[in-house]
Amino acid sequence: MTLVSKQAGRHSLPSLAGLELLASAVVLLDADGQIVYANAAAENLLESSLKALSRQTLSAQFLNPGELDNICAQAREHKFSDLRQDLMLERAGRDALHVHSIVSVLDEPAGHILIELREHLQHLKLDREERILDQSQVNKELIRNLAHEIKNPLGGIRGAAQLLEMELPALHAGQLREYTQVIIKEADRLQTLVDRLLAPHRRPHIVGDVNIHEVLERVRSLMLAEFPSGLTILRDYDASIPEFRGDKEQLIQTVLNIAHNAAQALASRIDNGDAEIVFKTRVARQVTLAKVRYGLALDLHIIDNGPGIAPQIRDRIFYPLVSGREGGSGLGLTLAQTFVQQHMGVIECESRPGYTDFRILLPLP
Repeated sequence: MTLVSKQAGRHSLPSLAGLELLASAVVLLDADGQIVYANAAAENLLESSLKALSRQTLSAQFLNPGELDNICAQAREHKFSDLRQDLMLERAGRDALHVHSIVSVLDEPAGHILIELREHLQHLKLDREERILDQSQVNKELIRNLAHEIKNPLGGIRGAAQLLEMELPALHAGQLREYTQVIIKEADRLQTLVDRLLAPHRRPHIVGDVNIHEVLERVRSLMLAEFPSGLTILRDYDASIPEFRGDKEQLIQTVLNIAHNAAQALASRIDNGDAEIVFKTRVARQVTLAKVRYGLALDLHIIDNGPGIAPQIRDRIFYPLVSGREGGSGLGLTLAQTFVQQHMGVIECESRPGYTDFRILLPLP
């Protein structure tokens, strides 16, 4: 393998430009082990910029670089053209990286080594996102068909109950009307539920320029109006995030559904006055969303310090009619997922006692 390059730096390495599109981290080392190039995925993985990394060795990033150094030394001695190996790389104050490494020696510049690091968790995450997307499509078709099948008989049941009520004998009308009213009210309740199931597919997708922080501020004001005491909503915004094309009302509803669920789970902490929700925004680079690769994406987190989601429903929280709260409809998160997917994004959740993080990723221009 040969790369023609005289200077380090992303813009001065045209032969490496294609590596910016990769999801896996790619690092180029010179003959002394110094980092001379790192693509955007490597910057994310190592949590440092190319400017900072270019003054260091790759070994300096880890507490146990011995195995990696040994592979690089063998590469420089031309004992192999490329070597694939799983590594566990420990870092100070952060989680260890479990990666599959591919180390290749370059013919030119002499002594340079190209290292690709594929995080195992990233592969699992992509597989999980694909399964969620496929399952969501199946769920939407099932909901649509089921709702339509229920809707027509409901109208007939309600109409028959109304006609029956009109024909009740005057002598017993007062007593029997109680039963017909039960039928009518329950039919209305089911009709409302069916309408909510069909709502995401009926509502027009109104696209315009969206500032995500305006969306979050709107939700924040609504939440604080409903929970004026005991609940703190913190902001952790990246002001550099650009506007993007989207449906503002759908995004407000998405964030509001998640935040409202969090507030309900925080009921005991609200009573104690220490309930907390955090709105956090960041920019993610080189992200795969719904099987499509994007250079930039909005990385939105809605974090609360509640009790966490019950383990038995954690993998099913986006399914319709699944709720962790007694009396809950189980539609809030289903609608949120539908709206996010209509924006070509993904939504995922990490939860444990004292910490629940709903993460929304949306493509940016």
